Formats: sequence, structure tokens, C-alpha cells
Amino acid sequence: MTQEKRKTRIGRVVSNKMDKTVIVAVERAERHPLYRKVLRKTTRYKAHDEKNECKPGNRVRIVETRPLSKDKRWRVAEIITKAEAVEVKPAEIA
Repeated sequence: MTQEKRKTRIGRVVSNKMDKTVIVAVERAERHPLYRKVLRKTTRYKAHDEKNECKPGNRVRIVETRPLSKDKRWRVAEIITKAEAVEVKPAEIA
């Protein structure tokens, strides 16, 4: 028996405003069929984040899974790198 491999993607978390759901933007390079210029295409996936650990800017690996809701077919497998938190002092704002 051959074992099916699940699809995986690596992308950046764009939004975590929903409960247990993050939006992950995955970029890929694609060549224009006529002009041969390399274009960057972005696809946004809704992924399940069980523990609400992901923050915007984090680099994550998502894995294909069964449908979890109307739009969610992916889940966060791991956080590869965490986003750098920029600290702003109150004096710098004013």
C-alpha cells in the first residue's frame, strides 16, 4: 500500500483576529507565459490554530487536513520563526 502524503506549505501569518483560526499568506514565483517575467503570486489560506499561539508576522508550516469549517482545510503544523516584537516607549509616540 502506498501512503498518501499531505500537502504542506510555508507562509507568513497575516491575521489572527479569529478564534483558533489564522490567515496564512503563501508566496510563490510564477513565470508569465508570454513575457517570461517572474511574478510573485500570493495565496491566502485559513488555517486551524488550536492553541491560538500564532501572531502576525510568524513564519509557519501548514498541513492539509479534512474540512474543519466552510473555508478551513489547513492546520498549523509548527511555528518556524516567531515575529520580532517592536517595543515602542511612550516618549517616542508623543
